[in-house]
Amino acid sequence: MGAKDAQTVQAFVEAESYPGPSLIIAYSHCIAHGYDLINGMEQQKLAVGSGIWPLYRYDPRRIEAGQPPLQLDTATGAAKETVQEYMRNETRFRMVEKIDPKRFAHLAEAAQEAATQRVAIYQQMANIVVPSTVEATADAGEAE
Repeated sequence: MGAKDAQTVQAFVEAESYPGPSLIIAYSHCIAHGYDLINGMEQQKLAVGSGIWPLYRYDPRRIEAGQPPLQLDTATGAAKETVQEYMRNETRFRMVEKIDPKRFAHLAEAAQEAATQRVAIYQQMANIVVPSTVEATADAGEAE
């Protein structure tokens, strides 16, 4: 909810209206992450803004409409926040920085690269239009 309330509501509306099983995967802050939970919404924004937790929705009904079934709701391009900003808020990551700052810097850089690549891949996938089964059936009939 903290990162983009409208996206959360839209995901629930689409999941509820789908005439079959639906799955919503959500980032959930936890006391074990090592920060005051009053700041949970802000940490969710950092997770999304850094690319660690991209927002997307997948609705197979869009295929029949000739639209890509995957919708990426995360802003593309340069991340607003860095993975280091996200990680520094959580004790589980800060402990690594405290014990071995060079290792933390290396891991944070690798995590940033992975997040950037993941968002780029999702962006490409969000542009794929999948042929509908109706179209495939019609095309098969014409080929005979």
